Amino acid sequence: MAHALDGHSLEFKLPDLGEGLTEAEIVRWLVEVGDVVAVDQPVVEVETAKAMVEVPCPYGGVVTARFGEEGTELPVGAPLVTVAVGEAEAAAEDPARDPGGGGADMPAADVKAEGSGNVLVGYGTSEAPARRRRVRPGRQEAVGASGPVDGRVRAAGPVDGPVPVISPLVRRLARQNDLDLRELTGSGPDGLILRADVEYALRAAAARGGRTADQEAGAGRVPAAASPAARSDGIRTPLKGVRGAVADKLSRSRREIPDATCWVDADATELMRARTAMNASGGPRISLVALLARICTAALARFPDLNSTVDTEAREIVRLEQVHLGFAAQTDRGLVVPVVRDAHTRDAESLTAEFARLTEAGRAGRLTPGELTGGTFTLNNYGVFGVDGSTPIINHPEAAMLGVGRVVPKPWVHEGELAVRQVVQLSLTFDHRVCDGGTAGGFLRYVADCVEQPAVLLRTL
Repeated sequence: MAHALDGHSLEFKLPDLGEGLTEAEIVRWLVEVGDVVAVDQPVVEVETAKAMVEVPCPYGGVVTARFGEEGTELPVGAPLVTVAVGEAEAAAEDPARDPGGGGADMPAADVKAEGSGNVLVGYGTSEAPARRRRVRPGRQEAVGASGPVDGRVRAAGPVDGPVPVISPLVRRLARQNDLDLRELTGSGPDGLILRADVEYALRAAAARGGRTADQEAGAGRVPAAASPAARSDGIRTPLKGVRGAVADKLSRSRREIPDATCWVDADATELMRARTAMNASGGPRISLVALLARICTAALARFPDLNSTVDTEAREIVRLEQVHLGFAAQTDRGLVVPVVRDAHTRDAESLTAEFARLTEAGRAGRLTPGELTGGTFTLNNYGVFGVDGSTPIINHPEAAMLGVGRVVPKPWVHEGELAVRQVVQLSLTFDHRVCDGGTAGGFLRYVADCVEQPAVLLRTL
C-alpha cells in the first residue's frame, strides 16, 4: 500500500477497494501539494463501478506529490500521493518552507513513519478520520455561458443561498466546462440540478456558438463517460462506471439464468388502511416499501428456495440462511441496488429507517461497496415510475426478484359486489433452476394474500 522512497517520503497507492474492483476514476482531489495531512484524513474522492468513495491516507505528513488529474482512471496499486512523514510539525512552524526540500538532510533514523496501520479495503480505515479536508475560501465554481435555454438556464447573476446540487459528478462536469451552476434551473425534485441539466445546457451553448475559448479548451478534458461525444453516426456514451457495471451484470444474468416471470393483481386496500392506522399512532412513520419488505421476508421463510444462489462450477444450489434484501433505487449516477442486511430480523420501523438511510446515501453518492453487494433477494418498486407491471431482470447471482407496480383505484369484485379498490400488480421473476412454477406461484400467492389481508402475517410472527 505504501513504501519508502528516500528514507522519509512514503508513496501511498490506490488500495484494493474490494468486491473484485480493479480500477477507480479520480473525481476530486481533497488535498493540494504542500498540504499537511493527518493520519486517516481523506485525500481523494474516487468513483468505482460500485460507489463514490473517499480514500483516506494512513500516513500523516506533508503531501509532496499527487498522481493523476481529475477524470483520470487509475488501476489498483497505482500511486496516489507521496507524503513526507515526520515533517508536519516543521511545516506548521515554518509555512514558507519547501515541503519537499528541507528534509533532504534529515537522517533516516530520525524520521518517524506516522501511520494508522489500518487496512484500506472497501471504503476506508476502521477508525474515524482525524480531520476532514479544509475548505479553501478562494475556491469557487467557474462562470461561463449564460442566457435562457428552453427554461433550463436562467439569466446570469448572483443567486442567494446554496446551489441545489448533490452529485459531485455534476459539479465536476460544470467546473470542467466553465459553466456556472447558479445560472441553471434544475429539473429534479425541488429544483435539484441533475447531470442531464448540465449536459443540456452545454449542448445548447455549443449549438448557439456561445462557447468561449476557455470552454473549447476545457471540453477536451471532460471524461467521455460524463460528456457523450457527438459523432456523425449518433451520440456515443461509453459503458463505464455505474452504467458499465449494470450492463455487465444484466448481461451476465441474461446469459446464465433461465428466468421466468409470473404475476398477479392484488387488492391492496387493507394494506393501505393498515399503514394509515400505523402512521396515525404517533410513532415513526412506516413506509409502504417497508411493509412490502416485511411481507417478502415472511414469504421467504415459507419458500426458502427463492433465497438462494446457484454455484455453476459445483453444479449446486446454495440455500442462504440470512435474508439480505436489495432494493432498486434510481439516482443521478444510474440504477443502484443498496442492500438491507439481515432484513428478516427487522420490524417495519427498522426497515423504514434503513431504506431511508440507504436511499439518501445513494442520492448523495455515498454508498459504500459493502452497502451495494451481498444481496440475496431484491425488491423492485417500479410503481414509483407510474407503471403497473414489468418483467425485471434478476440481480445476479440472486435467484429471484419481486416487482411491485403502482397502487391505483380500479373496479374490483369485493365480497360479491363491484367496488372501487386500491389494486396493485405483483410480479415475480425467478431462476427456474432453483425451483419450479409451483414454488414460485406459492410464494407470489402468499405475498398477494398478505397484501390483501395483512393479518395473514400474524401467522408467521
